[in-house]
Amino acid sequence: MTDNQTLAGKKAVYYTLGCKLNFSETSTVSQILSDAGVSTAAEGEEADICIVNTCSVTEVADKKCRQIIHRLVKEHPHAYVVVMGCYAQLKPEVVANIKGVDVVLGAEQKKDILQHLGALEKKDHGAHFTSRLQDIRSFVPSCSHGDRTRYFLKVQDGCDYYCTYCTIPMARGRSRNGSIASLVKQAQEVAAEGGKEIVITGVNIGDFGKTTGETFYDLVRELDNVEGIERYRISSIEPNLLTDDIISFVANSQRFMPHFHIPLQSGSDEVLHLMKRRYNRALFAHKVEVIKELMPHCFIGVDVMVGNRGETPECFEDAYHFIEGLDVTKLHVFSYSERPGTMALKIPYVVAPEVKHERSERMLQLSDAKQHAFYQHHIGEVMPVLLEHSKTQNVMHGFTPNYIKVEVECKGAYDNVVVPVRLGEFVADGSALKGTML
Repeated sequence: MTDNQTLAGKKAVYYTLGCKLNFSETSTVSQILSDAGVSTAAEGEEADICIVNTCSVTEVADKKCRQIIHRLVKEHPHAYVVVMGCYAQLKPEVVANIKGVDVVLGAEQKKDILQHLGALEKKDHGAHFTSRLQDIRSFVPSCSHGDRTRYFLKVQDGCDYYCTYCTIPMARGRSRNGSIASLVKQAQEVAAEGGKEIVITGVNIGDFGKTTGETFYDLVRELDNVEGIERYRISSIEPNLLTDDIISFVANSQRFMPHFHIPLQSGSDEVLHLMKRRYNRALFAHKVEVIKELMPHCFIGVDVMVGNRGETPECFEDAYHFIEGLDVTKLHVFSYSERPGTMALKIPYVVAPEVKHERSERMLQLSDAKQHAFYQHHIGEVMPVLLEHSKTQNVMHGFTPNYIKVEVECKGAYDNVVVPVRLGEFVADGSALKGTML
């Protein structure tokens, strides 16, 4: 256990890899240390404590985690190094043996970080690690914003789905959640701080309610009543858990934005079966149709995985043409990565790396075309944009309700302010539309 006297005046650096949920949890850890007297080190300043929150969604993510740890150890040679997150949970021995690492915290232990800092005494060799899967039981609340305009509210953690390619149930445990009352209270606190937008995050948020006997629909309705919050966005939600009632509610809400992110993973029913996903493409297409019928202007982001074991050329072409025909806005494309301990390793058909790359490029090109067409369709319209500070002087960025990125030239303090903007032509790199404040 570390007392506040030991930590007072210490400096920390934080590095987060992976999903929005990780960023939210890092923010909570940062607040715990801040309350104990630890400040954030300035850029270029050597820190006393390094916190690395890791991801393990792919083999590339694992490699990046190791690289970041090595880099931080080199940049802060005297710092006490703490590694947490999914990679730390799944490969604690590997992380513990990285030179310079002092403690490796499992999913259940990161909330008690103060108990694991000791006297900040560096280990000569072999870090202590705490992760055990059977220990992952509690729900640890977190709500973050850092230096960004939007807040990320964690409502759920863990997953009871065991898709054949995925290690998340092993890294984060079973599905569990906070109570609606506690989450509404957090949203009210965001509003009191002046926050305008909340992104609802979790591992499998549509499964909300397993530990409290409530439902995600109940949560959405209650959050919608919080005064002061102007925008909610629902992060990734499984298509089989995105009910027509939820879609209808969003369509009629003034606070929930016309923006969905729905993981498809494959447009081939054969591959979906091999993945042990809980829907087929007909159900996915139905969800898209319902959304577009009620909200023709809605932004729909879709996760797509290419190169999964069992994805023959015929399966990929089938998937590609199905996705090509969907009225969705953007594809988040991932290449399948072998994960130790997953059932996918038993599927005999293996896709070569160069073929994965080729398939990924085709899907990314399709995504670019879809997003460009979506943006193009809205040029000339006037929409409210929540502005955020930019690194470029007299330029601010923001998003419309339906998640079109806008670049606005303006002078004055408009950070975290919603303004009416007329959407103009594309910026030079095509990543946003130019906007004119009205």
